[in-house]
Amino acid sequence: MASVSHLFHLEIGVRIMSENIKVEEYILSMENITKIYSNGFIANKSVNFKVRKGEIHALIGENGAGKSTLMKVLFGQEQPDSGEIFYKGKKTNITNPLVALHMGIGMVHQHFMLVPSLTVAENMVLGVEPGKYGMFSYKEAVKLTNDISKKYNLPIDAEAKIMDLPVGFKQRVEILKILLRGVDVLILDEPTAVLTPQETDELFKQLKVLKEKGYTIIFISHKLHEIKKLCDNLTVLRNGRVTGTAKVSDLTEQEISKMMVGRDVFLTIKKDVAQPKETVLSVKNLSWVDKHGKRVVNNLSFSVRAGEILGIAGVEGNGQRELTNLIARLEENQIGEILLYGKSIAKQSIREIREQKISHISEDRMTFGTVYEATIEENIISDRFYKKEFNKNYLMDAKKIKNHVNELIKEYNVRTDSKDLPIRTLSGGNMQKVVVAREFSSDPKLVIANQPTRGIDVGASEFIRKKLVTLRDQGAAVLLVSADLNEVIEVSDSIVVMCDGSIVAYLKDAKRVTEEQLGEYMLGIKKQSDEELREVVHD
Repeated sequence: MASVSHLFHLEIGVRIMSENIKVEEYILSMENITKIYSNGFIANKSVNFKVRKGEIHALIGENGAGKSTLMKVLFGQEQPDSGEIFYKGKKTNITNPLVALHMGIGMVHQHFMLVPSLTVAENMVLGVEPGKYGMFSYKEAVKLTNDISKKYNLPIDAEAKIMDLPVGFKQRVEILKILLRGVDVLILDEPTAVLTPQETDELFKQLKVLKEKGYTIIFISHKLHEIKKLCDNLTVLRNGRVTGTAKVSDLTEQEISKMMVGRDVFLTIKKDVAQPKETVLSVKNLSWVDKHGKRVVNNLSFSVRAGEILGIAGVEGNGQRELTNLIARLEENQIGEILLYGKSIAKQSIREIREQKISHISEDRMTFGTVYEATIEENIISDRFYKKEFNKNYLMDAKKIKNHVNELIKEYNVRTDSKDLPIRTLSGGNMQKVVVAREFSSDPKLVIANQPTRGIDVGASEFIRKKLVTLRDQGAAVLLVSADLNEVIEVSDSIVVMCDGSIVAYLKDAKRVTEEQLGEYMLGIKKQSDEELREVVHD
């Protein structure tokens, strides 16, 4: 096994490999790529990234390490300030994504780029619509979809609407859509973020088949066990620079995490047994119907007590987001009751909710978690600028606010040059750290955390998970919604599982639960009895 100390010399691994292997063996070679943004932030510094034909290559690193920028350069969404890209042995100039696709490089983004109201076939051919004389041929679109589905053994109903598909099948459509355009290299950005273990296993089977057919896959993920299971080689970025390139089989998960963050990371969370006290949140017979008349939240009843973490597991799109939005008052017109400290919140405003020391990390940090054009400082103080401690003589106390914000930036390790930069200049992970810093620093009594570590590297995830446990130990009630089943099991004291808007399982002891068991409930394969489900309500 390669020693960790050997791997830590900057780019030495890359140089050694470059000296011993001819360039012709690589389908892709990015050489000395540097990208500096207008604010002076160096996203990539002399990055060398090489991928062999027919391999699955992991690109990993902390949030803000430069992974997304490097892949945007490769896909033509960003232009490098210096450096060269060689594809199939030829120097290339990838000026935009259409050029990348034409060359044979495709990217499946973390957030699906699909139109929900259109069918699979219509989504598949967007931008390359078949037909004659300017007329779109839906029949030909269906045929193209069926043909490529059969070719790659990825069955899909060409005439189903995207909105009616499970998440795993939406992922399949994204991959087929890229393959239809004739690519040889697939970039997959966090492809398993919303999948169950069963769906992830199925995806991995599909990717291995593609690998056997000669396709090259660049796999971006923060889930180290998935990298170990799927990938051949890995490249690690830290602070915009390559810190190592190695065979995945030569490393343990612990060694990989240390390469990423430069220190030991504890992949399991140690915590004492919960000591629940009074009930903080009660949900009674709660339902909610969307604008299409669909009952997205279906007769939910549960409670969360001070000093405990209740986890909610479920395939994305089964009512979790709507549930947390109802509790945070971002959605209205519910049927049933939501009680805080025994009192209904039906007529309370969002500020009134928050004044009762309720914190909310929204699943959608772009829409509800941040003000995109506002500064980092403005986003952090947005829930407290009016409070007495941050005001002086009827004006905001700029010095006190500055010190407060800088302390939180340091404590939560937000990678930025200044608190005065727009939050849009941050990577997604660092943006999430700003949200978490604001919500965790408000002395909350109830924390609603919806996907708190999505898109976050292992070091930051460890920090956030420990913070949730600390808040629990300080007496807060925590409602944790996460698509990361390892996170749900590690952090929660007990777990409820949602499927089709309903609670289908209540598992009192999270330590005794496996990801496979959760997956069976999430997919609707199993369901507990009504008597078992009544235990989730604590009167």
